[in-house]
Amino acid sequence: MRKIIVLSMITLDGVMQAPGGPEEDTSGGFEFGGWVAPYSDEAYNEVVREELKPADYLLGRTTYTIWANYWPDHAQFWPGINEGMKYVFSTKLDKSDPMVTGWVNSQVISSVEDIRKIRNAQGPDIQVWGSSELVQLLLQNDLVDELKLKIHPLTLGKGKQLFRNGT
Repeated sequence: MRKIIVLSMITLDGVMQAPGGPEEDTSGGFEFGGWVAPYSDEAYNEVVREELKPADYLLGRTTYTIWANYWPDHAQFWPGINEGMKYVFSTKLDKSDPMVTGWVNSQVISSVEDIRKIRNAQGPDIQVWGSSELVQLLLQNDLVDELKLKIHPLTLGKGKQLFRNGT
């Protein structure tokens, strides 16, 4: 059985929304996107590089869309990203959607049972990046085998949290 590993950047108050950039996820009026940049020193970058090893990926629709618009043309910064299987969890996309067919090794799944099947199949571990709604579903269904959290020394006071109901 493969492990499902959630990799997340979070603040001290548990916010995981839009660490990468101001336009990444503005839902709910979130205006603090890009909060991780001030904390990206060489030690931090080394940790991230270690996590960029080839794997399979389980992503929510929003994270998948961001990635599908960027990574196919920037794979030199993440060797193996195009070769890894990308499972996009969505009830809105289907397998013929150009967003899915446009990036090699991408497949739509839409149920917890689908997640269990890919977890039980042969292959590399499955990484979950971002995907706050999907992470909630995985936690609720006891499908997270490992959390790799990069905790940043700030509080934002609002935003999507990793542990929505507290810890």
